[in-house]
Amino acid sequence: MSDPEPDAPNRPPPPPDEPSSGWRSKLPLGELPLESETTAFLLTAFLDILLTYLLLASGQFRESNAVADYFIAGWGVKGMVWFKMGLAAFICTLAQIIAKKNLRLGRFVLLLGTAVTGAVVIYSLTLAVRYL
Repeated sequence: MSDPEPDAPNRPPPPPDEPSSGWRSKLPLGELPLESETTAFLLTAFLDILLTYLLLASGQFRESNAVADYFIAGWGVKGMVWFKMGLAAFICTLAQIIAKKNLRLGRFVLLLGTAVTGAVVIYSLTLAVRYL
């Protein structure tokens, strides 16, 4: 092996083998697993909130989830949004805590939540296309 060229730029040494110092390492649980699964779940939760709002705003539909309907009766549509956002945050947090001990089970929780919420989104889209 030959010596490097004299005009070659000085390169920094390779990083040491220690935990990253980025914002993720500062999270209470460290770096979070299942980012893509969490993103998919949150996207379907957002679509559920959006479609529910649009259907309710049309005046032709009512909320079929009794718990969400309770929040609507007490606090209006804002209550429903806060309820659904809180439920999504709870499921994501629970899945991340589970994934720290059992990655497969944490992934299953998020995938099940995505599938159930996705079914609701598909149903809501069907209602919106047919009746709005």
